[in-house]
Amino acid sequence: MGVIALTTGRSNSTEKGMSPEPQNHIGKTPLRLGAFLTIGGDLAVARIGFGAMRLCGPGIWGHPRDPEAARMVLRRAIELGVTLIDTADAYGPEVNEQLIAETLHPYPEELVIATKGGLTRPQPGAWENDGRPEYLRAACEGSLRRLKLERINLYQLHAPDPRVPLEESVGALADLRAEGKIRHIGISNVSVDELRRARRLAPIATVQNRYNYADRSSEDVLRECERESIIFLPWYPLEAGGSASGTGTLARIATRHNASSAQIAIAWLLARSPITVPIPGTSSIAHLEENVAALCIRLSPKDLAESK
Repeated sequence: MGVIALTTGRSNSTEKGMSPEPQNHIGKTPLRLGAFLTIGGDLAVARIGFGAMRLCGPGIWGHPRDPEAARMVLRRAIELGVTLIDTADAYGPEVNEQLIAETLHPYPEELVIATKGGLTRPQPGAWENDGRPEYLRAACEGSLRRLKLERINLYQLHAPDPRVPLEESVGALADLRAEGKIRHIGISNVSVDELRRARRLAPIATVQNRYNYADRSSEDVLRECERESIIFLPWYPLEAGGSASGTGTLARIATRHNASSAQIAIAWLLARSPITVPIPGTSSIAHLEENVAALCIRLSPKDLAESK
């Protein structure tokens, strides 16, 4: 079975609710990444971003085994026209942000670096919450230094801390936004109730929850984001259940499109809602190109009915 390949060329069509492609599109190829979405009313991003988490050592700890290969993946993402790179201070920890800055700074004007704070890494394999306002302030300022930025375009609370009222954590981000250190606030791993509580304190531009073909537990959060025009960044977008092993619904659809199941998993997310921006991550240029090429796939009504 073949894999959908990258194509070039541009289209003037724009889907309802989406921004037209910026005239000064970044990248060294004429590849059109389809319609753009707008974060917070002023940041246009392509419908597929890049999750940089995998560009760390094993267990998302330490430096990548091949730093130059990791840098090549980042540069290739920019060449392909990716305009959103998602990272966090906990990836490495700190290593991921440093790698991005070392490789891409000074950043292309249209590139949105989205980072997160609120999780700590006491040791490999361990993730702990810390949503205290003083910690989030220090985390944000550390990210600003590592990323070589004066303002972070999208700063996300990595997860609510059960020991700290959500209002205190989001309030800290609202203060940082008022000071000009954050342009837009995002939240991650939240329920509908938590999203609504956060929105009472500050404008929320994005939500990043686990969501994919096999795991739809955040379906209610996705629909809330649709109602409120909040961009939804599904993490772990390539989980496809049995489809990953060549069986199941996505594998059957992939065969019809001469594509991979992973590409159909991304195409399904794009078709599932007009406000999704999947952020698949990889340390492989080949997989990166395959993921971006999923934008070329248009699922038919039959495909969508089968994958309901």
